[in-house]
Amino acid sequence: MKNPTPTLRLRLSPSAEMKIRRGHPWVFDGSIRKQNRPGADGELAVIFDRQNQFLAAGLYDANSPIRLRVLHHGQPAKINTDWFAQNLARSLAARDGIADRDTNGWRLINGENDNWPGLVLDRYADVLVLKIYTAAWFPRLPLIVSLLNAQLPSRAIVLRHSRNIRHPAYHDGMTISGAPVTQRVIFSESGLNFHADVTRGQKTGFFLDQRDNRRRVEHLAADRDVLNLFSFTGGFSLYAARGGAKSILSVDLSRHALAELRDNWQLNPALGTRPHEELQADAFAWIEQSTRRHSLIIIDPPALAKRAADRPAAIRAYQRLARAGLRRLADNGILVCASCSAHVSAEDFVNAIRVTVSGKKMRELAITSHAPDHRVTVSELRYLKAVFLQKIR
Repeated sequence: MKNPTPTLRLRLSPSAEMKIRRGHPWVFDGSIRKQNRPGADGELAVIFDRQNQFLAAGLYDANSPIRLRVLHHGQPAKINTDWFAQNLARSLAARDGIADRDTNGWRLINGENDNWPGLVLDRYADVLVLKIYTAAWFPRLPLIVSLLNAQLPSRAIVLRHSRNIRHPAYHDGMTISGAPVTQRVIFSESGLNFHADVTRGQKTGFFLDQRDNRRRVEHLAADRDVLNLFSFTGGFSLYAARGGAKSILSVDLSRHALAELRDNWQLNPALGTRPHEELQADAFAWIEQSTRRHSLIIIDPPALAKRAADRPAAIRAYQRLARAGLRRLADNGILVCASCSAHVSAEDFVNAIRVTVSGKKMRELAITSHAPDHRVTVSELRYLKAVFLQKIR
């Protein structure tokens, strides 16, 4: 009889061990000082400390710089089907009260923050979109699908995965449960209808994390001339229209994104003939050359810092956009500056905007973060931040 394969055991450097003890969710390859054998993608590995005591357990990724994604800290636990089922139930319970009759699109699992490292789950109406960022989850997809079907019945489950991972049986955008999804999914947010391109769109098909900031913009938009810079598919524009904006200009470089914005507008006939103009242009160049005035300006660019090394340039770019926005802001106007760059902290971003408006007659209305379904329990993973400012006459 063949002997069973021994549990994959890891020993870490003292500094890495300390981070894991404090709840950090990742072990990098350079932090592993010893392991008893080679590991395979998705294998469960256990970390022991220098006294040979259990420290944590997680999923091994043989080809990633993040070699282990931690599932569990503290006392030993059996990481089995029951554990994953209970973990899913906890994640869903944490979203109690977020959905309402006017909203059927929200996040159900937010990766490391819900003890599902490298995995997010979003719901768009009756379709679930599961996105994974590590090959360690591929072997467990059948288990996850069975748990989702048991606890969260849906019409279909669509798989999305990051570009740097591959598997012969799974491709990005495939339906892994239910009837194949071949078209965009229509869902509602705060009573507005949107398309989510769940098979090919960015992230899982829509940026659900800005929901609360969109609602805030709606409440500020009445009788204002609104500029939505980096408008993408028009979330802020539609909310501003419903909020009673006098006019709306949406600017984005992507022709495809502007076409989707028009499609989203058509899903909401109640917006009527509210004046709306679309412009395909480089937002950086356009805002610096434009002479138009606006009384509500939203500046929400894509991530400007893909790596830690990009942070100084990204901060300068955010300040450049804020300065240009200030020049185009009417008296009593409101400027909204947002960042989704994880490598620029909220503190650094807010300070950069404050320095930019220093000496100007501006009042800080609010500093905001993710919508509550994108809950954050790991501080390093707090990526979204926005500053709301008003020009004082």
